[in-house]
Amino acid sequence: MRADQPASGTGRLAGVDAARAVALVGMFATHILPLRAGGAPTAVGLVADGRSSALFAVLAGVGVALSTGGPRRPADARAHRAAAAALAVRGLLVGLLGLWLVEFDPPVAVILAYYGLLFVVATLLLRLPATVLAVSAVVACVLGPTMSLLLRSGLPAGPGGQPGLAAVAQPGALLETLALTGIYPVLPWITYLLAGMAVGRMDLRSTRVAAGLLVGGTVLALLAVGTSALLLGPGGGAAALGPTALAQRRYGTTPTGSWWWLAVDTPHSGAPLDLAHTTGTALAVLGAMLLLARWARPAVLVPAALGAVPLTLYTLHVIALAAYPGTVPDGSPDEGALLVGHVLAATAIATALWLAGRRGPFESVVSGAARRVRGALDPARPAPAPGR
Repeated sequence: MRADQPASGTGRLAGVDAARAVALVGMFATHILPLRAGGAPTAVGLVADGRSSALFAVLAGVGVALSTGGPRRPADARAHRAAAAALAVRGLLVGLLGLWLVEFDPPVAVILAYYGLLFVVATLLLRLPATVLAVSAVVACVLGPTMSLLLRSGLPAGPGGQPGLAAVAQPGALLETLALTGIYPVLPWITYLLAGMAVGRMDLRSTRVAAGLLVGGTVLALLAVGTSALLLGPGGGAAALGPTALAQRRYGTTPTGSWWWLAVDTPHSGAPLDLAHTTGTALAVLGAMLLLARWARPAVLVPAALGAVPLTLYTLHVIALAAYPGTVPDGSPDEGALLVGHVLAATAIATALWLAGRRGPFESVVSGAARRVRGALDPARPAPAPGR
């Protein structure tokens, strides 16, 4: 490991884990605190709504690339098969965990089943270089939402109920939900996967790369917002869609009645400019955390501990919300105290695991199964560093 990008232990990059912590805490906040009040977005809605889950997805792509060699992607067909099989096992286990969490009837949308399918999609992309992945991300940003709009034409509006374990009995319907109509649809979200994998194939220990992510991500995010404003304002999109429609919250997709929906940047709309904006903010956060880990390592130690066990902490967070969604006896919301409690509990668990030199239990199960499959198919290849 070079000194310009300290790791958080066990071969992990502290900046990447710190960025995961930002995503995790942001998702905690959007799950617990109100996103709108009096018809206007709250501070949490303005900062984290749509961006936290996108950051998590981009970092999933980064993790896929890092766990399969980083800049040195699988070199031959055998290595590719082994890495792809291990990743498919990871996706299957993460997806089943997500379906299982829905059985607790949590008051939030569980994202893990969608992530599991993204991992399966990633198995086809492991040998692509960073440049091809980046160009593919741009293409997917436009084509994914366009194909989604076309394919959803005539289907019922809205995401419907969350798929649980019973959905496995109807794999076709489950795939349609996860890929197309659900709250985190994989078809447009492939943009995040490709962008993250492209970044993960770069040298993330380089200060120049980190600064480029920060500046480039910020510029991309601002351009997306500005382009949407021009299309909806002077371009006439807002008049065509109507102010009421634009003010409504989206749950993964937009309506299919007008092509103007491709011009919005509404959170969770899955439109091209929403994808571009949230990809930009994700890259900027990652770049900022990589630089912070380079220049002020103590500042990222606790966030990096949180980001090293995101699957365990997310799972416990969802189960805790299902058990106690956050009301006091008089029925008034207690969101602020609940959020602080979730963050403090997550920090205590993550810090204890880090001090003990242990992985999270869910990370251990998933990564252990993936490593065994990869080792069986390519025994000559050294196992990747844990947690990548």
